[in-house]
Amino acid sequence: MKTKNKNLTSLEDFIEQHYGKVGTPKRDELEAGYESFKIGVLLQEARLQKGMTQEELAIKAGTTKSYISKIENNVKEVKFSTLQKIVELGLGGHLELSIKL
Repeated sequence: MKTKNKNLTSLEDFIEQHYGKVGTPKRDELEAGYESFKIGVLLQEARLQKGMTQEELAIKAGTTKSYISKIENNVKEVKFSTLQKIVELGLGGHLELSIKL
């Protein structure tokens, strides 16, 4: 039987301690940043799965390599319509959106 180390803090407790509870401004800012980061990672994974360079994706999607790089590296936020174009025209995929309550 494993015993828990009393000095360990769960990720949720750590986040609440440093950023507040869900719904507070500081926590909302953290969550929004995470979503932008996640979009960049998902885009990069899809591009690599297709065996494409950033330049190849940019040409197919009608944008620039620099723009793709900025999205993948969480330097630039992307509009939904632009992300949809990158996914559909550039990657030949389909972008889905869900809302959780």
